[in-house]
Amino acid sequence: MSTVPSDVPTAIPSGIQSDNPTDIPSSTAQPVRRVAIVGTGVIGASWAAHFLARGLDVVATDPSPGAEDRLRADVAAHWPTLDRVGLADGASPERLVFAADPETAVADADFVQENGPEREDLKQALFAVLDAAARPDAVIASSSSGLAATAIARDCAVHPERVLIGHPFNPPHLIPLVEVVPGRRTGEDAVARAMDFYTAVGKKPIRVRSEVPGHIANRLQAALWREAYSLVDRGVATVRDIDTAIAHGPGLRWALLGPFANQHLSGGPGGIAHILEHLGPPTEAWWRDLGDPTLTPELAAKLVAGVDEALDGIGSTELAARRDALLHSLLALKAAADLP
Repeated sequence: MSTVPSDVPTAIPSGIQSDNPTDIPSSTAQPVRRVAIVGTGVIGASWAAHFLARGLDVVATDPSPGAEDRLRADVAAHWPTLDRVGLADGASPERLVFAADPETAVADADFVQENGPEREDLKQALFAVLDAAARPDAVIASSSSGLAATAIARDCAVHPERVLIGHPFNPPHLIPLVEVVPGRRTGEDAVARAMDFYTAVGKKPIRVRSEVPGHIANRLQAALWREAYSLVDRGVATVRDIDTAIAHGPGLRWALLGPFANQHLSGGPGGIAHILEHLGPPTEAWWRDLGDPTLTPELAAKLVAGVDEALDGIGSTELAARRDALLHSLLALKAAADLP
């Protein structure tokens, strides 16, 4: 198990560089040593913990009362898991500082990760501020789960070419996926630097080729949720039944390989070509029968009650801790395997 060295220097206010920075390469720009976290809710706190575990200085900001105390508590809660995963040299929660405002947080940052509310108007106003305050060579990435970089950067008048989406999957301190989505004004250099940076800190970034609501993974999830909600609404299955079907069925394979690779294996020697030829017509018939539910108050109440019944009193904090422990073990197994 990794330990935090006793002589690791503490993080220091904006405008002063750490005496012992960890250099994370970022394409042609200077190495990333300091990351600004703008917005420290669930996603922002998880990002902060991850970057700290990779030996970086983190400057965070959030206007919510008590945000700093909550952030430090969240980082402390994530740290034992990150310690088991493996800490970079010099990694320490003490390299986290909290800034009073976004301008101060981003002033000396090499990379900015924004995690504000999922509202286009708020992000447009915030990104105009970040663009004006950040260094010209700093990439500004949004964790937005579905908004477009083109829209978010609408009011950026200084360097809109460095604004893009860097959407993680929750929790970012464990899940490797990051969806990098450029906008119409995003430069190729910013995309390359973001891809290089996320890779260097242990992420698995993919470039999304076109701006669509929800990017890639959330759209796939939404398709599954739509049918799951429909099956509950139609009385075909309970919430518990559906969770069991996925968690103890295809979900086990999905954790190892993607849907196309799994479908290819299902085709035997003929692979996916065999599946498409022989199961294509019945699959199209299933598509025509898929539901298109409306989230009425009645259906929402049924889903909430179903989750409460299925979890049988297990609290969210306890369930997340159990999940994260298994995620750690699964990630270790995947790292040792030679899978695409």
